[in-house]
Amino acid sequence: MRFAGQLVAQVFDALREQIKPGVSTAELDEFVHRFITKRRAFPTFKGYRNFPASICASINNEVVHGIPNRKRVLQAGDIISVDVGATLNGFVGDSAKTFAVGKISPAAQRLLEVTEAALFAAIEQARAGNYLEDISGAVQDYAERHGYSVVRDYVGHGVGRTMHEDPQIPNYRQGKRGPALKPGMTLAIEPMINEGKSDTRVLRDKWTVITKDGKLSAHFEHTVAITDGEPEILTRL
Repeated sequence: MRFAGQLVAQVFDALREQIKPGVSTAELDEFVHRFITKRRAFPTFKGYRNFPASICASINNEVVHGIPNRKRVLQAGDIISVDVGATLNGFVGDSAKTFAVGKISPAAQRLLEVTEAALFAAIEQARAGNYLEDISGAVQDYAERHGYSVVRDYVGHGVGRTMHEDPQIPNYRQGKRGPALKPGMTLAIEPMINEGKSDTRVLRDKWTVITKDGKLSAHFEHTVAITDGEPEILTRL
């Protein structure tokens, strides 16, 4: 899991320089595909439930699962959420980050900062002896305290030999503690935070999820290991 996580972290480190005005989301997808396969791993998303690409690339009001497209060209002022999974030696690393394309508005920048901070607030609760609800509640509390809404239709998840394993990890309280967190668990924690309301809908491509009100959405994700002490972020360099 550490090796798979580090590969995904390296993808994001390299991807940072690729994200700029004039680049298509298909070009980003091809870059990531080459990066992963050159290292004797394979992109976990490619072919998953017939998903056609190696990354999810979601721009502005797209929440998650955007399909890379040669016609979708980044413009200055956009934000783009990139979700990457890599399978290495039978184990999966899964991470996401929302990037600014050139100079973005202060409102967009604040959304990115709050969403990433919500992720780290949740990671802080990923400790043995806590419960799943502690992670979920941390995201909801942080996002709502800053005036944003939490997407409820899509959740984080366990991750290991396959991309989606138990337990599901909502980014809002369920009203029950859920499973106790134990050393050795590996979780993909992924807040999806909206500038406006939490409602979403799926486009006709049957993948791309957008905000119903057309307002911006941001997405940050890390694969995290529960240990006997501090949580270990596997997808951070």
